[in-house]
Amino acid sequence: MSSTCSCTDPSVRADYHALFSAAQDAADCLTKKQKNQLATWTIRAVVANDLFTDDSFVFSKAAGRMKEAITSLPVASEDDDIEDAAALKDEKGATTDEDSENRQDLSSGSSADESKMDESDPFGLDAFMSNKPKKDKRTKGKKDPLAKMRKEEEENKSFLKAQRESLIICLEIASRRYKTPWCQTVIDILVKHAFDNVARFASQQRDAIEKLWASIREQHTRRKHGKSVNGKLDVTVFE
Repeated sequence: MSSTCSCTDPSVRADYHALFSAAQDAADCLTKKQKNQLATWTIRAVVANDLFTDDSFVFSKAAGRMKEAITSLPVASEDDDIEDAAALKDEKGATTDEDSENRQDLSSGSSADESKMDESDPFGLDAFMSNKPKKDKRTKGKKDPLAKMRKEEEENKSFLKAQRESLIICLEIASRRYKTPWCQTVIDILVKHAFDNVARFASQQRDAIEKLWASIREQHTRRKHGKSVNGKLDVTVFE
């Protein structure tokens, strides 16, 4: 999923959807960490792509899966908010950092040698193999239960972070379809559900959901008064 092409790009949308739908059949063969990763990818590759459908049943089903995923999230902690703010800060400073690193590389006389080493050992296996025997001796016997617990906590935090990010992407995709009349009521309910459960998201994501809900509520009010953004009568059969 690190491809430069988004899995919701029209040119690859169907392929991603088919691939990750089929992958569900092998989920029982995966570890807990792998299942979590698959679940996150499935939201982006299957649920998100279902939101582009012209089938009202498929759209409603995708919205239902999103609501279930949102409800299953735990309430975001203070640590989640801190990490979210730090991640945003890192993103803003990424360009500056990259420019600084490039200048350092150009002025470094050892850059060519390092490049050659990277080419001969691109995955760092030499260092791994040389350190492996010592590591094996130290890790023989019982594993440190505290270290194992910390690792599981970090993996779970990473999973929840990815889940929240994926759901925000889906909410934004769904909201952009609000001009389609038969999507409107489903989107009203979906975004309202996200707003009601906003505490389950990190700080920056809460802001995004609140803005989405404000936008949807404004458009809903226009519909109630009889006209949409396009100036046409726009009240669904459910209203």
